[in-house]
Formats: sequence, structure tokens, C-alpha cells
Amino acid sequence: MSDQGRRKPAVLVGVALAGALLPGITLGAETVDVVLSVLVATVVLVVLTQLIHIGPSGRVPLPALAALGLAGFAQDALIWWLLSWLGPKVSELRVEGVGTILLAALITRTTVLLVSQLAPSAGRVPAED
Repeated sequence: MSDQGRRKPAVLVGVALAGALLPGITLGAETVDVVLSVLVATVVLVVLTQLIHIGPSGRVPLPALAALGLAGFAQDALIWWLLSWLGPKVSELRVEGVGTILLAALITRTTVLLVSQLAPSAGRVPAED
């Protein structure tokens, strides 16, 4: 599976976790509103992170992972800030406060980095005994 193929579900999981765990994120009252809010946030995050790709394409050493994680966190924070403005215009998504934006970015980027480091690398052949 390609890096893009792993990143999209990771972004979806990160958005869903942020929406479920953070009290400053409101997804809506009805199930349809919640699904639409998560979908809108996921699509915006996936599209913008594909336009400007910041992150490892496979396993990397810890210093490189930290640098990529910090740059990706900044990118995700800016995207969540955009979502705090855009969300109420297209769905029931509400993101309140800078702290919530930063925590949502941290959750999203951590999920993406974990998936990129835990999933097996493409083209890597397992060792035989």
C-alpha cells in the first residue's frame, strides 16, 4: 500500500479522535451531521496535506521524524484553523479556541506519523529464516 493509501485512513482516524476527545470541537447533534462534519474535515485535511506533503514516506530515524512531525504539526494547525472558519459554512463542524486547534493538530499529526511508522514499508521483503 502506498504512503498516500495509508495516510488517508490515518487522517480520518485522527479527525474522528479529535472530534470525539476534544470538547472544543462540535460535530453536530444528528448522526448525519456528525458524519458530514468528519467527512468535510477529512477531505480538507487530505487535500491540503497532499498539495504540500510534509511527512515520511516510510520509516525514518527519530531526529528526522521529530522534524517532520513538528513541520506537519504546524501545517495541521493551520488547516484546523481554516476548518474553524470554514466548518460552520459547509457543515455543523465548530472548532472553538486556539487550544482546541493545537490539540486537534497534535492528535491528527500523531495519528498520521504512527501509521506511517507502524505500517510495513512498500517494497520491503520480510526476512526468511
